[in-house]
Amino acid sequence: MTKRVMILATDGFEQSELMKPKANLEKAGIETEVVSLEEGSIRGWDQKDWGESVAVDKTVDAIENCDGYDALLLPGGQMNPDILRMNERAVAIVREFALADKPIAAICHAPWLLAEAGLIDGKTVTSWPSIRTDLKNAGANVVDQEVATDGKFITSRNPDDIPAFSKALIDMLGETVADDELEAA
Repeated sequence: MTKRVMILATDGFEQSELMKPKANLEKAGIETEVVSLEEGSIRGWDQKDWGESVAVDKTVDAIENCDGYDALLLPGGQMNPDILRMNERAVAIVREFALADKPIAAICHAPWLLAEAGLIDGKTVTSWPSIRTDLKNAGANVVDQEVATDGKFITSRNPDDIPAFSKALIDMLGETVADDELEAA
């Protein structure tokens, strides 16, 4: 049976942190679905300016629960998770994946959502440097490494970590992809 990963994002997602893991998952035969706050499309942030748009498959309000999904992917970017963590339904979706013991992969600033959902107390995580104090204050053991895996949580620091980040999620889902096929930032 084909695995499915929800990608929860909104305007201001770091373009490479959504596009590249999405492509890597699809190369491994995993379906992806973009879920956002509103219908239509969302626009990425590409380093120093607005980037490409991505079509939204469903809105957070159309998601009743995490049934039908095998994992959750949270791309970073400064704006994206900051906006999402202010939306009660988006935070509830993150919490539902954790309660269902399904993998959650968060990169860059996205671990903010894990903190907002009250999920990282006692967990080992990594992130973009500027939010590490926030994660520590939420009770996390924060490390500076390419990928930190603690139970079903997979976290990474930045776009340079995308191949390892993608591989960790693909492996956790029991699928495979050759290292040389993984797209990088």
